[in-house]
Amino acid sequence: MTTTTEEIQSQAHVQKYTRNQPYHCKVLVNELLTGAGSEKETRHIELSLEEGMTYLPGDAVGIIPENRPEAVDEVLKALGYTGDERVLDHYKVEISFEEAVRTRLAIGKLMRGAVTQYAKLAPGTDGLKDMVGPDNKARAEEYCWGREFVDLAKDYPGIVTNPQQLFNVLGRLTPRMYSIASSNKAHTDNVQTTVRVVRYESHGKDRQGLCSGHLGERAEVGATLPIFLHANQNFRLPEDSSAPVIMIGPGTGIAPFRSFLEEREVLGETGDNWLFFGEQREQLDYLYREQLQAMHKSGVLKHLDTAFSRDQAKKIYVQDRMQERSVELYAWLERGAYFYVCGDATRMAKDVETALLDVIAKGSNGTLEHAAEYLENMKKQKRYQRDVY
Repeated sequence: MTTTTEEIQSQAHVQKYTRNQPYHCKVLVNELLTGAGSEKETRHIELSLEEGMTYLPGDAVGIIPENRPEAVDEVLKALGYTGDERVLDHYKVEISFEEAVRTRLAIGKLMRGAVTQYAKLAPGTDGLKDMVGPDNKARAEEYCWGREFVDLAKDYPGIVTNPQQLFNVLGRLTPRMYSIASSNKAHTDNVQTTVRVVRYESHGKDRQGLCSGHLGERAEVGATLPIFLHANQNFRLPEDSSAPVIMIGPGTGIAPFRSFLEEREVLGETGDNWLFFGEQREQLDYLYREQLQAMHKSGVLKHLDTAFSRDQAKKIYVQDRMQERSVELYAWLERGAYFYVCGDATRMAKDVETALLDVIAKGSNGTLEHAAEYLENMKKQKRYQRDVY
């Protein structure tokens, strides 16, 4: 695919700020999208941009979170330090140990590598030595499951004798990437995204996702967040503005398709748009309902198919809706439609691909082998694109 002038300009602006030199934006909007009683907490976030920062539909925003203060305090206490101690960060910049634990080190989800490095500080420690080495991989992974670094520090105390050692034990705190949910042409001074706040209980403690927890609890309107924009050349609208587009976006997978639809609406593109959206309950979890229904009514969305899995005894998912609409879906593919999937990689994306192969086989009166060839051709033509996580 050729690189357009717009792509080149976007890449130049995207590169101005990076994960190592982020832009400190202001949180403009932080709204709950899900209703009271929903099993999920999904939020709509809008972040300010500096003039000249631009993005394209399909791009992502990188957000650099901090560990929550309670978790930082707990780690410092477990290690027996005040946090005022001085350490050198990854770039040999001197900072306080508290700042290191809050902004530089991954103290959340416990990794097997951290257990190995921790054990090196005190070889021969009972319990720890039994989790080191290839033969003990299963035991170490079982221990790590659902635990954070603080659990390890409490279970095996007194092992970190110098705060600097923690940089060898723990991985670096990394940014989290979120699909952009807005069109830059519709929103020139901000970037928007859709975030599900992860909360769970494990080993008797309430825990939360690192970045989603930060956005859910400590990113109120007016707060500052370090961010950068990230170009995604493998998830792009068709260059041909008249080409039909089919989008499968359950849950927060809706984000890039809101961006796609806003872009096509602003530009007045003539290509037909078809969205499949799925969630648990229509009354509580229908993200961007009013906007999507308005787009359907105005014709920006030719088809809007929804699947709410918990609203009836038998669970219905987006792939079931695809099967129900298989005849027209295949007709759209034959018209040269581009097919996009965004969301959960572990199950949804695989189930959607299986359903798509079935739709192609039925529509072409062919075998699954023929359908696989058809899909392979679509991939070569960049007509089958996935943004899964």
